[in-house]
Amino acid sequence: MQAYKLRGKIDATGNLVAFEPLDMPPGDVEIIVWPVADAVKLASVSKSAIPETPQTKFKTKVKAFQALFERDAVPEPLDFDDPDKQAKWEYLKEKHNL
Repeated sequence: MQAYKLRGKIDATGNLVAFEPLDMPPGDVEIIVWPVADAVKLASVSKSAIPETPQTKFKTKVKAFQALFERDAVPEPLDFDDPDKQAKWEYLKEKHNL
């Protein structure tokens, strides 16, 4: 199976437009599309330039859960070391000879 790499763009109407002609027989094709690296960098920069809006709180009709969702949860630090998790991992390593 022959593979071709082409450059193109997606126009304002959402159609794929190839910049160069391709000598292939007519028929069905499979298309894989990914953005050009420069376009991805520009998109991420433009998104980060927009100030983030605070997320709305989750609303529920169940009164028992209202207080739970109203509290602000503090995220765990990335270096959080759980002794139970470490003990389980050690047990599984011994059990399965890892």
